[in-house]
Amino acid sequence: MEAIKEKDAPKSNGFIALFVILLIAALDIYLFVNAAIDDVPIRMAYIIPVLLVDLILLGGLVVIQPNESRVLVLFGKYAGTIRESGFWWVNPFTTKRKVSLRIHNFISDKIKVNDVHGNPIEIAAVIVWRVIDSARATFDVQNYEQFVSIQSETAIRGIASQYAYDSSEHDKMSLVGNQHEVAEELKKYTQSRLEIAGIEIMETRISYLAYAPEIAQAMLRRQQAQAVVAARTKIVEGAVGMVDMALRSLSEQHIVELDEEKKATMVNNLLVALVSEVSAQPVINAGSLY
Repeated sequence: MEAIKEKDAPKSNGFIALFVILLIAALDIYLFVNAAIDDVPIRMAYIIPVLLVDLILLGGLVVIQPNESRVLVLFGKYAGTIRESGFWWVNPFTTKRKVSLRIHNFISDKIKVNDVHGNPIEIAAVIVWRVIDSARATFDVQNYEQFVSIQSETAIRGIASQYAYDSSEHDKMSLVGNQHEVAEELKKYTQSRLEIAGIEIMETRISYLAYAPEIAQAMLRRQQAQAVVAARTKIVEGAVGMVDMALRSLSEQHIVELDEEKKATMVNNLLVALVSEVSAQPVINAGSLY
């Protein structure tokens, strides 16, 4: 199938054309009145056809609003597109199809899809689009608005299944942690699908994202457990670093000499004090360390 490329349609100034049409109509009426007064029926043979032609020419007038276009079809053949706003006259035998060039928003429904790990999630997105090729939007697809809707939802499903809902690995993208990057991927993916219809995707945004209700509670508990483990890991790392710093400072400044047993006892006490979830209660030893 040969792709149709948009081209400018031949057109004329509508005000000049309207003036000529009205002038012809006025002249024809004048001749008709004179023929009736003079009682010359033969003049009707050309007066009436001229009036019919004038009425046909009147059908070529068209008004184009800003951010609007008309696709012209002449006897089944694409004749061109008028994109410039104003008052124009075109071939009156052409069919004029209106195509809006304004910016549109497509807001998808909540779609249930499995992420890359197979977890069911619900996702919705906003697609901002507009027509940039009126001819392709008219002739290459059946209904370009419905085509945008179906292809956008397919793109959302495709992108959502490529990423995890949430990832604990910082080097991997996730739907929650990388929404801007995911939206850009969705924009490219949707644009590739809508190229054939002469549609430009201007922006995409994820408007809703959540686990499906049947696993929401279980995944919430898992996230809470992961958060606790991550927090405890940080606490332990910090405590070990502080104990190491304390032992090195005591050794370097020769404050006290500790053997391995004393070091083990000190490490144990410091870790308990630093890692414990409740405040440690110190016990003052007034006598010997042994």
